[in-house]
Amino acid sequence: MSSAAEQGAVAGGRATEDGCAAGDGRATGDGRAAQEDRPSAAVNGARRAAPPPGVPVWPGAPTPLGARFRAGPEGVVGTNFALWAGGAEAVELCLFDGSGRETRARLTELTHEIWHGFVPGVMPGQRYGYRVHGRWDPWTGARWNPAKLLLDPYARAVDGAKGNDYSRLPPQVYGHVRDWPDQSVADTVRDERDSAPYVPKGVVVHDDDDWSDDRRPKTPWADSVIYELHVRGFTRLHPGVPEELRGTYAGLAHPAAVEHLVRLGVTAVELLPVHQFAHEDHLLRRGLRNYWGYNSIGYFAPHAAYAASGTAGQQVGEFKRMVRALHAAGIEVILDVVYNHTAEANEYGPTLSLKGIDNQRYYRPQPDPRRYADYTGCGNTLHVVQPHVLRLITDSLRYWVTEMGVDGFRFDLAAALARSMHDVDMLSPFLAVIAQDPVLRRVKLIAEPWDVGSGGYQVGAFPPLWTEWNDRYRDAVRDFWRHALPDVREMGYRLSGSSDLYAWNGRRPYASVNFVTAHDGFTLRDLVSYDRKHNEANGEDNRDGTDDNRSWNCGTEGETDDEPVRALRRRQLRNLLTTLLLSTGVPMLVAGDELGRTQRGNNNAYCQDNEIGWLDWSLLADPGWRSLFELTSRLIALRHRHPVLRRRAFFSGRAHSADGLRDLAWFTARGTEMTEGDWYAPAATLGMYLSGRDIPGRDGRGAPVVDDSFLAVLHAGDRPVGFVLPGPPWAERYEVIVDTSREEQAEAPGVLHASGAAVTVPARSVLLLKVAG
Repeated sequence: MSSAAEQGAVAGGRATEDGCAAGDGRATGDGRAAQEDRPSAAVNGARRAAPPPGVPVWPGAPTPLGARFRAGPEGVVGTNFALWAGGAEAVELCLFDGSGRETRARLTELTHEIWHGFVPGVMPGQRYGYRVHGRWDPWTGARWNPAKLLLDPYARAVDGAKGNDYSRLPPQVYGHVRDWPDQSVADTVRDERDSAPYVPKGVVVHDDDDWSDDRRPKTPWADSVIYELHVRGFTRLHPGVPEELRGTYAGLAHPAAVEHLVRLGVTAVELLPVHQFAHEDHLLRRGLRNYWGYNSIGYFAPHAAYAASGTAGQQVGEFKRMVRALHAAGIEVILDVVYNHTAEANEYGPTLSLKGIDNQRYYRPQPDPRRYADYTGCGNTLHVVQPHVLRLITDSLRYWVTEMGVDGFRFDLAAALARSMHDVDMLSPFLAVIAQDPVLRRVKLIAEPWDVGSGGYQVGAFPPLWTEWNDRYRDAVRDFWRHALPDVREMGYRLSGSSDLYAWNGRRPYASVNFVTAHDGFTLRDLVSYDRKHNEANGEDNRDGTDDNRSWNCGTEGETDDEPVRALRRRQLRNLLTTLLLSTGVPMLVAGDELGRTQRGNNNAYCQDNEIGWLDWSLLADPGWRSLFELTSRLIALRHRHPVLRRRAFFSGRAHSADGLRDLAWFTARGTEMTEGDWYAPAATLGMYLSGRDIPGRDGRGAPVVDDSFLAVLHAGDRPVGFVLPGPPWAERYEVIVDTSREEQAEAPGVLHASGAAVTVPARSVLLLKVAG
């Protein structure tokens, strides 16, 4: 994420007129669920009682938090509601019928700062929210305002938000008078208008799915290839997906979408945020919407706008069916999660949930408690050292693993979560809880290892169990291929697993998630087509987005009909993808890079829910871009076949046999092993030898792991170079496997070269050679 343009907050989500149209799978007018959402047989056998006028509230239980449909006393079915609101003076449960009419009931039971009650007769599909009473004293951080309907932080589905209908946020959704004449104190003046018609509402969901028919792929980290994609953008233009399913969870689960992932060979999809999120006011005023979704407001609810089946709880089942379909294809599901901040922004942002429940303890304050500590660039930072906030996050994580079937998480601005009181602390409560949690310590954990606060850059510092987005890999590879590195030391470390960053505390090469591009920045095609960002469509006068792109436009800015420039760009794309997939560590690709997707030079497309942000599937019909897909698929398959390309331990660089052959060796174009002086000298050519004879570890039967050996020659110079192939003990002969100077890669056995021969490496290209004897 890390875009300054993602500041502010919004009540958002897909609008439904009343969220209860009978006969279409949504809740019926009396709040009961449609057939597909009816409770299990055990609960069906319990006695039902329709809630009489006045909504009786029985004591209920303080756990679990949220709204849980179940059988209560004497077998009467209903819903238990439980809300942590530590400093509140009173809490009202608000139930909404199909016409939007509200009925309120006080929760009078208070146990360990949790307000709770059981309401008989409340069925799945029921929409609800809370009004929380307390002091209004922003000068001390107290911002309770019962005029504002609040979303349950534990709501498992969200419905009824009409953010897409607004040209800006209604003033009623703010706890303070947004348009107060003196803006310097506007946040201290309480707004008494009711926000209920304008804000999202939780939905009671019943789910007794035990996942007994699901088989998680459980791909080892070293064998993983990650594919970062946007649920909506991936299928929005897919011609093989039915139009009514495009841009939805069901669309991603469709065989046409899954087939592409399988043919490509990736082992996991990393989904941009699918927690319920909201649109910022500054975007609405410009006629735009939040597209990426880094503006969460519901940590248990799948984003309603991505559901094809309905938003009154059906989105939960649809998400699960998507996960099952991907698992059946051998593909894991990793969620990009945003627990560092919420959509309520700073003191001038809207009041949607946590701000109105207990602002003082959900968010990190500045020394002036009226203001928020902001380590995220988005106005607020969750106060993770507070036990109830830590519980919210870990409960959410466990829910997505155990009940929604996901296989791991990528934590946006993870350094903000690792802060204790102020500084980033690798012994922080958050990291300690994750390390000992029996559910979470077994799933994939990826850190974006920085935030925007002082001391926030923490690449290489996270503890074992964690992998990290390695931006030093990204920068080195980009700089090498635009011939901007002063020497090749950095490139050597990045190609071989970044041992300088990860070996010191017992981590493995797969602690490094290697990437050249991510959602945040240029696409791969734009990286070789633009020297400068072109973000004018974002409406911020091109001020947003980074200026540190490390890109090269190959001599012409933007799209061109100049065929030599176009051919060079395609070659550079092949170089970048080949480098990524031959590097030790875990490769991550961005959806569409294998097809030559462009964002027209926009390097911050967070608000472009249109053709700029969507994947253009027509590129597959272009022979030039189709050949890029085929090369990418071939390289991934090569990686899967050869354990030497996906090592589970760092290289030693030492000889393990009498002939002096080492597991890793580096060569100059002269065919000689690199000396210390060579590492410090300017160079455009680097040879990397990977021995398949010296792979540490054993297979499942205890036998040594033995593989082919390879020589990769990377040449970033603008003229061809003669490279002398190393002789014994390295090899007698070499077979060319990949030559990125070629548009089409030969499927037949490659050209054989004798050791000692000088092979011509074309300008700006990679040769991958397999040792043939």
